[in-house]
Amino acid sequence: MTTTELSRQVAILAGSVALLVVAAGASVSVGAHAIPPAEVWRALTDYAGTDEHLIVRDIRIPRTVIGICVGAALGTAGALIQALTRNPLAEPGILGVTAGAGFAINLGVLFGLAGTQSARLGLAVAGCALAALVVYAVGRTSPLRLVLAGVALTSVLMGVSLGLRLLFPDVFDRYRFWSVGTLAGTEQTPLAVPVLLIVAALVGAMVVSGPLRAVALGEQVAHALGAHVARTRTAVLVLVTLLAGAATAVAGPIAFVGLIVPHLARRLAAGSIPWLTGYAIVLGPVLLLIADIGARVLLPTGEVPVAVVTAFIGGVVLIWAVRRYGAATL
Repeated sequence: MTTTELSRQVAILAGSVALLVVAAGASVSVGAHAIPPAEVWRALTDYAGTDEHLIVRDIRIPRTVIGICVGAALGTAGALIQALTRNPLAEPGILGVTAGAGFAINLGVLFGLAGTQSARLGLAVAGCALAALVVYAVGRTSPLRLVLAGVALTSVLMGVSLGLRLLFPDVFDRYRFWSVGTLAGTEQTPLAVPVLLIVAALVGAMVVSGPLRAVALGEQVAHALGAHVARTRTAVLVLVTLLAGAATAVAGPIAFVGLIVPHLARRLAAGSIPWLTGYAIVLGPVLLLIADIGARVLLPTGEVPVAVVTAFIGGVVLIWAVRRYGAATL
């Protein structure tokens, strides 16, 4: 990469970070009760204990931090899995990974094993891992088959999960909003462990993006370049499992963020996997925070789960991706 290209990438990344700061500021200010930016600043620097200051400090700032972590996790997981499979439709939701995490947590709730945040995190990671293994075992021979296996597994697991919630409504009552995918209410739960796990996995994603660049060129080329293909694939699958599992444990199943963000990031990364990963870490939170802001103000009677907004946007992007790439290349 030439000096000019490097400078361009740094400038674009800086602009993306600035956009994230603006989105985070809007997330703290905008809601059912709008709070002026000046009052937000006073809540941070000169806390007076007023209702607005309590909303800023106890609700909106934690919710914004969660949105940043979940968005970065889902966007990066999508970028990694697309680069590994060389499939522009691959993402944790479509490949069944998110549904696996949600199904595992539903089973944990049913049997009384999901009472703590750490327990839900463990269940989600285990569900992600099992779903990823099943989908990869069935569809590893073809990118299109991989997507079809993921969609089929997602449908089955979501159907079973819905059936459990209908059969045992009292057991799942406190998880009904989580099961749709939302950031509302997450600020009241202890989140140190999942946030630290996401941060550590994001660091791991940046580390593995270098070797992944060779693997993305094809197995034979990667071997010729001296890359450890099996080790890199295993690392990527572990990181995707951790990122998707932690994000699902915190906010519920939020689909399509891992599909939309890599497509946006790829247009900026100029074919570089490390830059693609870096952009995904920044643009994922931007997308999720904007969707969450829309979810708050879309209806005057209350909030819409953020997963509904991302699904609406993601459906359009999915149609565009299929029309652009075509089934032959998938």
